[in-house]
Amino acid sequence: MNQPDTNRKITLLQATAINMIDMVGIGPFVVIPFVVSQFSNGLFLWAWIFGAFAALADGMIWSELGARYPLAGGTYNFHRIAFGEKGGKMMGFLFVWQTSIQAPLVVASGAIGFAQYLTYLVDLTALQQKMVSGGLVILVLLLLYRKIETIGRISVVLGTIVILTICWIIIGGLLNQRHSVQLLPATGQSFSATAFIAAIGYGSLKTVYSYLGYYNVCHLGGEIRKPGINIPRSIFISIIGIAILYLLMNYSIMGVIRWQTVRANDKYLVSSFMEIVYGGRAAVVVTVLILLIALSSLFAVVLGYSRVPYAAALDGNFFPVFSKLHPTKNFPYVSLLVLCATGFVFSLFMRLGDVITAILAMRILVQFIGQAAGVVLLRRRFGTGDLPFRMWLYPLPVIVSLAIWIFLFCSTGWFAFYGLGIAATGVLVYLLLNRGVIPFWSSISGSKKTQ
Repeated sequence: MNQPDTNRKITLLQATAINMIDMVGIGPFVVIPFVVSQFSNGLFLWAWIFGAFAALADGMIWSELGARYPLAGGTYNFHRIAFGEKGGKMMGFLFVWQTSIQAPLVVASGAIGFAQYLTYLVDLTALQQKMVSGGLVILVLLLLYRKIETIGRISVVLGTIVILTICWIIIGGLLNQRHSVQLLPATGQSFSATAFIAAIGYGSLKTVYSYLGYYNVCHLGGEIRKPGINIPRSIFISIIGIAILYLLMNYSIMGVIRWQTVRANDKYLVSSFMEIVYGGRAAVVVTVLILLIALSSLFAVVLGYSRVPYAAALDGNFFPVFSKLHPTKNFPYVSLLVLCATGFVFSLFMRLGDVITAILAMRILVQFIGQAAGVVLLRRRFGTGDLPFRMWLYPLPVIVSLAIWIFLFCSTGWFAFYGLGIAATGVLVYLLLNRGVIPFWSSISGSKKTQ
């Protein structure tokens, strides 16, 4: 791949912080009530445990691939190499194709969630909420329009705020427990395995969404110091650390608020919890911190995804304009601008719940299932002798990961057809481009020669 060396400025601490702030965001704070409401028996913690298990299994795949191919673009490069000359080009294009739609949806989900949660502090009309969500995307763009070493330092500060906020919530709940939180059915309680599995399926769509982001460093692979060591470490540290925090946060909150009283649309549950424990002022403070966490997550999400079209364009598999770097700050500014502009538009027209499910349905097929197959192909083709990191217990993590993603894909309901449609449309566009039906293909395929 004809890709220039980028300055490897991001340390293990900064890489882990980038992962963590991407993972947390507004997600866990707005999905807790939805997850709890899915379980008629109070066993909602299992949805979060399932999400952590899914992240760990998939994290094995990301770690092996990211350590072996530490390049800007992450999955784009994994697919390009794993699926061979023809298949790799198409799979790489498909990933960029779905990313060009899915990444702005991720940005929109964070911005919409931010605007909705802000209404706990300020009464906002629907129009005003849209103005806030759009303005937040612009703010993130301004924060990221700078050199990568500055971004690394900002990430550590934001990551610290994320950890301290969640720890405050956890400690407050543990010191004021009023109800027991179940991991097993209570004695004499009726239990339906079918209902439990269904609840896991629906609940895990939201918990897995809350864990996504543990792989963000793979998109920044060309900018990570000692990638063979730091990429796997940052992935596992972030997954295990965030899983512990999520479980403790759920345990703390639901030990104060009875799970039977929680409804799916209780969007201020965490702020209400803090109001019960510490009073109104504390609720306001934690709300402000949650909003800052949402901003932090958007920061990390846009940072990682802005490198994907850049990597593809640099490789001659996407529009050449995306390969441009800022003349003085050395970052892919065109990719950043387009991603934020599209996310801005989506934030004005989409609903949060639909956005979350659509994101997962789109990513499962091309990205997660594709990578699970890709890591097997790479091992068969090149062996394991030069792997900086080898996943443990291979091929078990691949089998488990595939089973989980297929289960979750089916759980998305009609959104699964949406994901299939996006993938099928991407294949059609690729074939039309490749056959010259769309005239831009010549300029795209020729871009590699001009880099």
